Amino acid sequence: MEQPIGVIDSGVGGLTVLHELKRQLPKEKFIYLGDTLRCPYGPKQEHEVIQYTWEMVTHLMTFDIKMLVIACNTATALVINQLKEQLPIPVVGVIEPGARAAIKATKTNHVGIIGTENTIKSKAYETALKSIKPSLTTVGVACPKFVPLIESGQFTEPGALEIVKESLEFIKDHPNLDTLILGCTHYPIIQPLIEEVVGEQITVLSSAVETGFEVSTLLTFYNMYNSLEGKLEEPVILTTGSLNVFQHLKEEIFQLKSASLKQITLS
Repeated sequence: MEQPIGVIDSGVGGLTVLHELKRQLPKEKFIYLGDTLRCPYGPKQEHEVIQYTWEMVTHLMTFDIKMLVIACNTATALVINQLKEQLPIPVVGVIEPGARAAIKATKTNHVGIIGTENTIKSKAYETALKSIKPSLTTVGVACPKFVPLIESGQFTEPGALEIVKESLEFIKDHPNLDTLILGCTHYPIIQPLIEEVVGEQITVLSSAVETGFEVSTLLTFYNMYNSLEGKLEEPVILTTGSLNVFQHLKEEIFQLKSASLKQITLS
């Protein structure tokens, strides 16, 4: 029961999921690993994403984690089935929870998905959405400039809004679209900019909240809740790259001021 829940991402984006998990499950312990050194995963070859994901998972398994949350849409799209088959612990991705949230939200049955090149190419969201509601009309568009913008810490600078506008031009061609899935866990960090561009007529969704519900459900199903009383532990955050952007995000945006932050090397 006291074992931590492991969370992996290609970089800082998964902090959006970690923050929500911590909010919903304050008694649980979390250990997070972001592979910022090799981020972004979106344009990489499939075999590279698989290799890097397994390296992160292998490292977190040394901490005796009781569950794995893949807080990376690219890794979820390409590797989750392997992980579910080969790991002895429950594995949760972010795509199916995000799809369920979109189906609840849409009124017009027109749903957009933005994500990395690999996530969009995989059509993982379209598959998840239409497996539940085949009548949906979907459009998926890659936004390759978003992750570098966020990982560099430049998303608060004046030019960021223009990058978002350029990347979301496709929305003008889809007047019936009323729901937009942020198909990358980095994207909620710039959600205010995205919402400013698309307007209030479009509901912009992150999968973080629904992912938290799914983790909670699995903890109940497997009777794995940390029920011990005592001091609440702050998450441990590990990264393969620079600490600077992590430090800013964890303290200023996600209020994880006491979370420990450490740089590691993956072989």
